[in-house]
Amino acid sequence: MFPFAAPVRDLRFVLEELLEHRSLALPAFDETSPDLVEAVLEEAAKLAGEVWGPLNASGDQQGCARREDGGVTLPDGFIEAYQAYAEGGWNGIGVSEALGGQGLPEVVASSVQEMLHGANMALGLCPMLTAGAIEALAHHGDDTLKATYLPKLVEGTWTGTMNLTEPQAGSDLSKVRTRAVPEGDHYRLFGQKIFITWGEHDAAENIIHLVLARKPDAPEGNKGISLFLVPKFLVKDDGSPGERNDVVCASIEHKLGIHGSPTCTLSFGEGDGAIGYLIGQEGRGLSHMFTMMNEARHKVGVQGIGVAERACQHAFAYALDRVQGKSARTRGECAISDHLDVRRMLLSMRARTDSLRALALYCAAELDVARHGGDESERQAAQARVDVLIPVVKSFSTDQAVDIASMGVQVHGGMGFIEETGAAQLLRDARIAPIYEGTNGIQALDLAGRKLQRDGGAALNDLIDRVEATAEALGGNGELTALGESLAAGATDLRAAMAVVLEQGSDAERGADAIQAYATPFLNLAGHVLCAWQMGQSALKASAAQAAGNSEPFYQAKLASADYALRQWLPMGRANRTVIEAGMSSLVAFEATSP
Repeated sequence: MFPFAAPVRDLRFVLEELLEHRSLALPAFDETSPDLVEAVLEEAAKLAGEVWGPLNASGDQQGCARREDGGVTLPDGFIEAYQAYAEGGWNGIGVSEALGGQGLPEVVASSVQEMLHGANMALGLCPMLTAGAIEALAHHGDDTLKATYLPKLVEGTWTGTMNLTEPQAGSDLSKVRTRAVPEGDHYRLFGQKIFITWGEHDAAENIIHLVLARKPDAPEGNKGISLFLVPKFLVKDDGSPGERNDVVCASIEHKLGIHGSPTCTLSFGEGDGAIGYLIGQEGRGLSHMFTMMNEARHKVGVQGIGVAERACQHAFAYALDRVQGKSARTRGECAISDHLDVRRMLLSMRARTDSLRALALYCAAELDVARHGGDESERQAAQARVDVLIPVVKSFSTDQAVDIASMGVQVHGGMGFIEETGAAQLLRDARIAPIYEGTNGIQALDLAGRKLQRDGGAALNDLIDRVEATAEALGGNGELTALGESLAAGATDLRAAMAVVLEQGSDAERGADAIQAYATPFLNLAGHVLCAWQMGQSALKASAAQAAGNSEPFYQAKLASADYALRQWLPMGRANRTVIEAGMSSLVAFEATSP
């Protein structure tokens, strides 16, 4: 497997040139300088490339093992790599200083997360879940819970998990049956949770499980579900881990990929019951958990981008090294990177990865404004854009990551199907991301249904206005006119498709069917257009840099990626408008019978 180098140059381009460090202009970050951000990126790149990255293949090959005592043995080096991360203060970089973190912008924290997931997705899942636990506890926990658990979670000395589903529930969390029986100032939990990422391990002193459960007298359905904090080890008065709680790892899953990440079935209450503490209000568990889920959904998108970046690097390195065939231009033997069909794949991988990164970081910058903007109207407008962008970033990024990793296997040819090259691992690892944190179909339904119908498309209209402004700016640059025309056509398609989804989705009789039918193609269209928008912005910045005399090859490569994204990739995405306008009659008529 080729070594991983964190994409610091492109991350800096997005932060410094596309976003113009606008998060740093917010009052909350007035002490954060561009030089500090650059230093953070460089140090994170070292951790990713030198410590985490080399363990990616060995962790996949060795995997995790459940011991007879119920503990889990991690792959060699994983404990030390996680501890290097925690001791370096990385776990708290995006956490407010009031909670013991470093208080850096979300856009910087997301950049660091992408590097770490690109280096080692299996290991990166551990702090990703902890970040979500911090977010949920900070928003909804009482003062005692915050004082007891947040400092250690922010340090990374303790890690967090998210315990949602159960064997009978799947994505329908209203079916959760885990019981929480009141007992004094706490509860005792009984039940089983499945698919718990990093649910058991020895890399941290304690594991803090956030668990959905219902009291014995709670009503059926979503309104009966509450959120509980269940520590692996009960916490003593001095804040140190005490006796083992009644929660055990019953098994670990044998998975397609991310073998270095222990995915556990957790059993609560095999004895007297696992002691847990209510977070927030009774019956509001799903609402409170969604604080954690939204954090995690954006980060899953970032995770997909990290794997896509590594697949890109892997494919480029192999294509430049592998000599096969003769060049159509020189007639001599050449590396496969000289063949135009291989170049098509490489350029497609690079252009799409860069566009996904830019959109995810744009969303992170909007999160910064939503949390720290100067006035309420500014914060609300940013949050509305975030609400639309998160399902796109999560779903579109992860779907594209799978395709990019698959294309990386294709670049390798037969050697891509051989595990030793490492290309196959990236495809296997990436495949879980479209399923995580609400499948991509659920994300599409959220966008086309709840988000779009809630405000009549106002927030998405605002984004399309920005897309059209970029198209106009491209049209004013003679060399980029064709890019502007393509982007403008994409914006027109997205607006037209939105009108169809809004009109048919509000129909009293068939609205639910329409949203179900159109949700996925609509999200795919939105993803293509919004990513192309970011590449249009990139083209404007690269063109301006060249006009100012900057001859760095980076800008020429960026223009090539932008041209591909807007004139070859976007047209394929625009076909989703045709899919939507074709209607849903075939789906309604189709009966899923046995094959």
